[in-house]
Amino acid sequence: MENLLKTIQSRVHLNRNDIDFIKNYFVCETVPAQTSLLEAGKVERYIYFLSNGIVKGYQNMDGKIVVQHLVSESDFFTSLDSFMTETPSLDYYETITACSLIKISKPAFDILQKETSFWGEFVRDVTNEHLNCKLERVKDFQRLTAKERYVKFVNQNPKLALNVSIDTIASFLGMEPQSLSRIRKQITF
Repeated sequence: MENLLKTIQSRVHLNRNDIDFIKNYFVCETVPAQTSLLEAGKVERYIYFLSNGIVKGYQNMDGKIVVQHLVSESDFFTSLDSFMTETPSLDYYETITACSLIKISKPAFDILQKETSFWGEFVRDVTNEHLNCKLERVKDFQRLTAKERYVKFVNQNPKLALNVSIDTIASFLGMEPQSLSRIRKQITF
């Protein structure tokens, strides 16, 4: 819970009452590796904060797994559209490693939104940051070569590069595993 509180406090001011709200409405959970957190067709019921571990978010597109999210420690994740509209998700989320998660349900999220002054500002800030990351990722796909995307990924996410399978990284970077293997052989860090 301390990681979550530090992350929130790095963006907005919290008073004692705000901290109590957070502690009352977020739930801690430890999950083993390769555990499904969400399956396509089901409604996302939680927003998660990843305190420890690695999670992937993906879609199954005509039988091909397309990794769209690699989440590392101290970050939030959810199938946002499903969570907000309470409609079936297109996404799957699964732990890659054992994970320590802190989650908040939709009803609890709505209470924080209604009863606190900090929550709306915090959610806007995190949502904007995630949107900017998505926009940068789209630009990277348009402007960078596969090799450049991999080098950027390794530089920005060394822990992910060391702990995630080549197949998962290749899918996340929009290439075939064989292509990524060739690229990795060309590069020395």
